[in-house]
Parts: sequence; C-alpha cells; structure tokens
Amino acid sequence: MSTVENKNIGSSISVVRAAANTAVTAGGGGDNTAVTGVIIDRAALGWPSSGVVAVPFTATLAAAATLSLAITVQDGDAANLSDAATFATRANAVVATGPGGGGTVTGTIELDVNFEGAKRYVRANFTPDLSAANTDTAALSAVIAFGGARRLPQ
Repeated sequence: MSTVENKNIGSSISVVRAAANTAVTAGGGGDNTAVTGVIIDRAALGWPSSGVVAVPFTATLAAAATLSLAITVQDGDAANLSDAATFATRANAVVATGPGGGGTVTGTIELDVNFEGAKRYVRANFTPDLSAANTDTAALSAVIAFGGARRLPQ
C-alpha cells in the first residue's frame, strides 16, 4: 500500500461544469429527455487520464414514485463533437424513490471514467426519467472531476 504525499487534492484535480442546471417535471418538460452536456477540451486540462462524472439531484417524489438516470460520456476529435462516439455509460437505473407519503430526496450519482484512450474532446450527457405523471419534479446538473493529468491544472 502506498501513501499519498500530497494532501491537497485540489492541486491535483480539475472540476469542470459538464451540463447546465436542468429542471424536470414528470410527464412534461425535460422528462425522459437527454440533456446534452458541454464540450470539454482535455488538452486544455493537461490530458487527464481519469475522472468522475457527478450528477447531483433534488427530486420531489410521490410515495414510491421514482427518478431514474442514465449517463453517457462521448468523445471525439472535432471541437464541435460532430464525430461524437460513446466512450462510457451508466445504464438507466432508479436512483431515488419517494418516501412514504412523498417528499424530497437528494443525492449524487457518479460514473467513474478511465479517460486513457479517449479523444481530445469529451462531454457527459444524462437522461432523467420520473415515473409519476404531472406531479413529481427534479432539478439536476453535472460536473466532471478530472485527475491524472500529464501536468497539474493551472
């Protein structure tokens, strides 16, 4: 087992906004609709070799109603990702269930990604899906924490 000498993790990672804040209403706006993330230039970050896509959420759910989430990371050589290909995925799965009587549920879903072999440009897309109709809501966003760069972030 090795010991990590640098205890300041902030000096070794870059956290990047990966998607805009998104509001979802069951059976309505944003429900079961892919949110396209922002394009990130790995070269500008020192070619990080690993990362964690994090999607924090707050959902107001009826009793036993659910929020499901899928995450797709794409990569490509074109700056506009016109050549986007799927690089990593997290299959659609239930991430939150409304408590008895309904209520607010919060959390963060993560997808660990090994970016070795990824092309220069990447983005994280996610698809939220609420099971109830017309009443449940959710607010989500996404960030990627990149690490293992050839050079440390500036």
